[in-house]
Amino acid sequence: MKILVVGNGGREHALAWKLLQSPQVEQVFVAPGNGGTAIMEKCQNVPLAVDDFAGIGSFAQKNNISLVVVGPEVPLALGITDALQSQNIPVFGPSKVGAQIEASKAWAKALMEEAGIPTAKSATFTDAETAKAYVTQQGAPIVVKADGLAAGKGVIVAQTLEEAQTAITTIFKEGIGKSITQSPVPNPQSPVTVVIEECLIGEEASVLALTDGVTIRPLIPAQDHKRIGEGDTGPNTGGMGAYAPAPLVTPSLMERIEREVLERAIATLQKRQIDYRGVLYAGLMISPQGELKVLEFNCRFGDPETQAVLPMLETPLEELMLACVEQRLAEMPPISWKSGACVCVVMSSSGYPGDYPKGKEITGISSAESTGAVVFHAGTKFDQTLVTDGGRVLGVTAIGDNISSAKALAYKAVDRIQFAGAYYRRDISNKAIP
Repeated sequence: MKILVVGNGGREHALAWKLLQSPQVEQVFVAPGNGGTAIMEKCQNVPLAVDDFAGIGSFAQKNNISLVVVGPEVPLALGITDALQSQNIPVFGPSKVGAQIEASKAWAKALMEEAGIPTAKSATFTDAETAKAYVTQQGAPIVVKADGLAAGKGVIVAQTLEEAQTAITTIFKEGIGKSITQSPVPNPQSPVTVVIEECLIGEEASVLALTDGVTIRPLIPAQDHKRIGEGDTGPNTGGMGAYAPAPLVTPSLMERIEREVLERAIATLQKRQIDYRGVLYAGLMISPQGELKVLEFNCRFGDPETQAVLPMLETPLEELMLACVEQRLAEMPPISWKSGACVCVVMSSSGYPGDYPKGKEITGISSAESTGAVVFHAGTKFDQTLVTDGGRVLGVTAIGDNISSAKALAYKAVDRIQFAGAYYRRDISNKAIP
């Protein structure tokens, strides 16, 4: 079978890499892809933008594509699944209405409330002054979230009232997270909506689950490292590294997550007559007392969690995806996993998550992979040589007998890669090492 992966980041490289491990998959195309997918055997980049639904549909039909796998949230929120399904092209990823679970935080909050899913106390506003008055009344620390998609930059954990007020002003002034999906907002005249939440204390965990809209199969739990600085300091990023499985999520806690979060979410989507097939990703906060609350839902594979989870997967990925698309996930045997653990360290450009240079030559990847690590490309391209082309450049990934050995192997590989201004955290997975 031939598969088309939509996207150009580290997650999409990992998806293509894992799909190609199956003897059933003869070729993977990636639209538009990156420097890593360009050189992988049996993989080919296609110069199509992720929101070029007509071009993607036409390519899929002309090339007898058996399955389209959508990586990023933006095309899902814009309705790529609906567009391709109307041409009878099988797609792994929820419809436009289902993707609102990520595309609108206010919509997701309302769904959680209806479903009885544990989450932070919150209030939604379409007016900056009312939001500021609420923040003053609640006090700090407090969390300010732009309602819509903001590429990982729409959440501000404000430690002071002044920080919170500034965040609200910025979101309304710059239109951060302005809805791209025309999803209903409390005041249709206002293009900007903000969600203000209580600040939860604890450790974050990511649980990605596959679903066919009826049955749910969670993948192993992971932990992402969102902040740019070591010790979880500095601004939020798209993620500076991840590891799996996260020991924070014990088997008994995973049972609760399945029962209290994932099953309730799918049941409520069904009640709303939303047929949700693809990944349902729960971003969770686990308090020191073991209390569980949902921070957010995403409608796709996480990045960089995917780079830490998929190397551990033994069941062929395309079999699981097709079972979701064809609504027969319940018939599949239990998902099979490798023993041990996986750690992914993100190497980024200097200046990220702010402005950063591009076009810096990258060397040492072959040497890094000779250690047994896998290097997933995120922001790279070929311009006579391999060069940087994004904020997050590479995801250097290794499997070990446990998290300590996986971490050691990942950093051994990181040390062999060079590009001007390369930055990475040295403490990825430390929380899981006794």
